[in-house]
Amino acid sequence: MCEANAYLLKDGQEEMVFENVDRLQFQEGGLLLEDIFGRRLILNARIKELALVDHKIILEEIDNE
Repeated sequence: MCEANAYLLKDGQEEMVFENVDRLQFQEGGLLLEDIFGRRLILNARIKELALVDHKIILEEIDNE
């Protein structure tokens, strides 16, 4: 499979927040993640790194200013 897992950086550590991400879409103020089953998660975050060989999406939170 070609899906990736999404991780949010917290205090320098990667915390998995969503598995089997099939689609990632930019939305106003954040990102929409959708998995292979159609479940969705909206995060107030931006992409820090894509590690495609490792099937990882590394995200970091956006400050609400």
